[in-house]
Amino acid sequence: DQLAVVFLSCLLITAIQSKKTITASSKILFLLCHVLFSHFRISDMLAADEFLRSPPKKTVRFGGTLMDILLKYQKGENTDFNLLKDQLSDPDIKDDQIINWLHEFQSSVAIVTKEFEQLVSILLKVPWLRRSKAVEEEYLAFLSNLVSAQTIYLRPCLAMIISHFIPPRITVREDGVDISDSDDDDENVTRSFNTCHRALQTVARYVPLTPQFLMPVLIEKFPFISKSERTLQCYVHNILRISGYIPVLRHDILELVIERLLKIDVSAPRKDIEAAEDARETCEEGLFDMDEDEENREKNDVMAHPIAERLDILMIILFSYIKDVCHVNGKLDIGKMKDLYRDLVLIFDKLILPTHGSCHVQYIMFYLSSFKLGIAEAFVEHLWKKLQNPNSPAVIRQAAASYIGSFLARAKFIPVVTVKACLELLVSWLHKYIDNHGTGSKAFCDIALHGPFYAACQAVFYVVIFRHKQILDGNLKTGLAFLQSLNFERIVMCHLNPLKVCLPSVVNFFAAINRKYQIAFCDTIIERNRRQILPVVRSSGGGDCVETCTNPLESFFPFDPYILKRSKNIINPLYQFWEEQNAEDLTEAASSIDEYKGEEEDDFLKGETPQNDGLIGMTPGFFDSTLRSPDSSVGSPPVTSLQR
Repeated sequence: DQLAVVFLSCLLITAIQSKKTITASSKILFLLCHVLFSHFRISDMLAADEFLRSPPKKTVRFGGTLMDILLKYQKGENTDFNLLKDQLSDPDIKDDQIINWLHEFQSSVAIVTKEFEQLVSILLKVPWLRRSKAVEEEYLAFLSNLVSAQTIYLRPCLAMIISHFIPPRITVREDGVDISDSDDDDENVTRSFNTCHRALQTVARYVPLTPQFLMPVLIEKFPFISKSERTLQCYVHNILRISGYIPVLRHDILELVIERLLKIDVSAPRKDIEAAEDARETCEEGLFDMDEDEENREKNDVMAHPIAERLDILMIILFSYIKDVCHVNGKLDIGKMKDLYRDLVLIFDKLILPTHGSCHVQYIMFYLSSFKLGIAEAFVEHLWKKLQNPNSPAVIRQAAASYIGSFLARAKFIPVVTVKACLELLVSWLHKYIDNHGTGSKAFCDIALHGPFYAACQAVFYVVIFRHKQILDGNLKTGLAFLQSLNFERIVMCHLNPLKVCLPSVVNFFAAINRKYQIAFCDTIIERNRRQILPVVRSSGGGDCVETCTNPLESFFPFDPYILKRSKNIINPLYQFWEEQNAEDLTEAASSIDEYKGEEEDDFLKGETPQNDGLIGMTPGFFDSTLRSPDSSVGSPPVTSLQR
């Protein structure tokens, strides 16, 4: 460089002093260039050659400064403004160009009013992520200046940031076919998400009203349930992450997530999930060796039902979120856990409790309750208040009873002393109900009048079926005395006749336990209910048939076995599975139902609770056996267990 400067200086002086022609100066130039290039190293020559062959950077600017362009546009001159839009819309725009333009925009945001909305829209579409660190920092500075000076652009800025909460789509060519797929480069995706959260935090810091505008954007941008698992996974994970630095939105974000998960849950009924799994097992039977490799094991963890697969992944995220919020440095934080419980129980009342047919989302309350017995007791107490509140709708009271019974029966972390206390509370309420309604003009079996009573009875029967062993194991005499003190005989023999309404298989198993331990005798009532004459109607195929509803309460057990393959690993250690009775345990029961045949089930609740729309048609001669053991009586004890 120094030699070149000396050369140019000499050339200039010589030309001035000698006043010779350009031809003579050119000869001197040739000689000096020869000397100059002789001092270059070979590496320098290669570098120069590479520079000459490389394309120039797009740093060409048209139309003058940004301020001039904007002022001209306000005066009606659009030429330079259109050139500016074209440069910003260029898909091959370079980092240096982006930085230069953003730097100028930062100093001009005061005049970027609503009339420049189109220009700002183009700026918000500039591909600023996955670029150099300088571009990202400059863009963050631009966003902070823009929303501070022009709050009308707050919502578009938030929408732009949230739109990057899902991986970008790329086109992959497989077998000559273009397939759109998520760009799952973990390093780039994680970095982009982190940058987006920095941008959102920056905007929230400068504009206090950000939470008010952000929530509608989160709702609007939530992907449809038909989107890919990866898209849903990233979006849910990112919006839950927002609640960490904008805590005022945590309740609303959780409500949004749980609402969408409920829609997915009810779109994948238990019977459909199990049917899909059975079909896949049938197809794959014999295709793999007994020694499965890791790839096959991972494949087996994938749900055959596509909607269930999405739900499985999202439930893992939600369970992980609950655990992370409640634990600080690996230790349970009681205060944070209580705050989260308050949020979730409000959402439970609004969304989960009224939803009939969900199978898995309600387990968020089950999982949270496992952290501390006090939370589990608070949850049961909350449900208990719902059940006994006469001002609540009957359907809500019945659902609360179902949750109480299923929770006490299935939660392994609830000690037997708590179960006994809850049974005493429930049975005491049942006896008071009988005192008030067991006589008089309304003392007859009617679900419309006494629905919560029947639901509470079924909850008690269900808990006794699951927990009677634990109640009796410690001290048989004390346990029997406790069960006898509950006075089940008065409940089953009252005029309201709960044994006629509750699920038949629950009734049969409860009666067998009471018969074995001589607590109460239900057989007379059950037999009388069977012999009652039901309406006979004409069937479409000719002949008389009887139609009966096997689940008049439309009852269900919300904590049926959890069947999502990945997330069930979180629930199963906390879960009380059904233990089949030994043959000698219920010998007396077996003799009374000897006519029933059927395949033994692995779990008490395997399958789906029968719905009220599933009416069973049968001839009178077959009525008794069908009523006793409905094929679809899921949520009830398997009658085949009583045979043993």
